[in-house]
Amino acid sequence: MAIAQKITPCLWFDNQAEEAAKFYVSLFKNSAIGVITRYGKEGFEVHGRPEGSVMTVSFQLEGQEFTALNGGPHFKFTEAISFVVTCETQAEVDRHWDTLREGGDDRAQQCGWLKDKYGLSWQIVPAALFEMMADANSERSGRVMRAMLQMKKLDLAALRQAYDGR
Repeated sequence: MAIAQKITPCLWFDNQAEEAAKFYVSLFKNSAIGVITRYGKEGFEVHGRPEGSVMTVSFQLEGQEFTALNGGPHFKFTEAISFVVTCETQAEVDRHWDTLREGGDDRAQQCGWLKDKYGLSWQIVPAALFEMMADANSERSGRVMRAMLQMKKLDLAALRQAYDGR
């Protein structure tokens, strides 16, 4: 198998790598499970994983390569790393927000951030937000920032109203 991209994020799970990869692939178009590797007898004294259990799962989300690793309970996800999902419509924001948040941390984070059921952080963001925030008119971009800071799930219509000064 040829390597499609030079740098691939590796997500460390206790033992949910295959389940998580299948879940993420189900959420995004142009996504697929790739190669699944399994632990063998070799190295058991180091990894402690049963022979034949899933070690890694390669998968793509919207063409972006990822690897999921069953590495044990030693490391957990933190908000220091998150994945930004750029959405064209409010319906897309709602769909990704609702699906990724299901079973995750019920305490929705601010400004479009959430944690899924595996503890991974995501930012569900309307594409228009980036344009509004980059506006050279600091009054408009400032109004958008103030509105966004009041939101958990981002509301595209409310952000546009703030941008327009309504």
